[in-house]
Amino acid sequence: MRLYLIRHGHAQPHDDDTKRVLSERGRKTTLRMATSFRASKAFTATQVWHSPLVRAYETAILLGRAINPDIAVVETDGLLPTDDPLLVQARLARYPLIQDLAIVGHEPHLAALATLLVRGQTAPLAFHLKKNATIMLRRTAKVHAATNQVRWRIGWHFAPELLPLE
Repeated sequence: MRLYLIRHGHAQPHDDDTKRVLSERGRKTTLRMATSFRASKAFTATQVWHSPLVRAYETAILLGRAINPDIAVVETDGLLPTDDPLLVQARLARYPLIQDLAIVGHEPHLAALATLLVRGQTAPLAFHLKKNATIMLRRTAKVHAATNQVRWRIGWHFAPELLPLE
């Protein structure tokens, strides 16, 4: 199973953090990223989970639909910036191994989740995701000795700076 952890695109400022929408830059970068992933066949998720915040939803829709118009895009609890990554880890333990999954969320939650899956603990953080950055993890058959939770390995880390210039 592959897991794609994706930070939302650049968003416009707003007094209410829950209503921040993607900026034009955020939309363009997300679509360019989707085009790159589609061309390279680097993105194989059959479902995209996103937080309830607008900027994560918009990123998930733009990315998912540009790669595969039939992809399931699902608002999922436990993906807010300050949520406990243990909630998502428990949900992943029940997720079908034959389906790849993408999660569009926020920092510091995604960095803590990636650190938990790879190292078995949420701190100190081993990762930082810039806006539109993606980390692809692969589930292994091994477990962390201290927690008995599934161990994940890094497949790749994509930064938006790697996109070809327009």
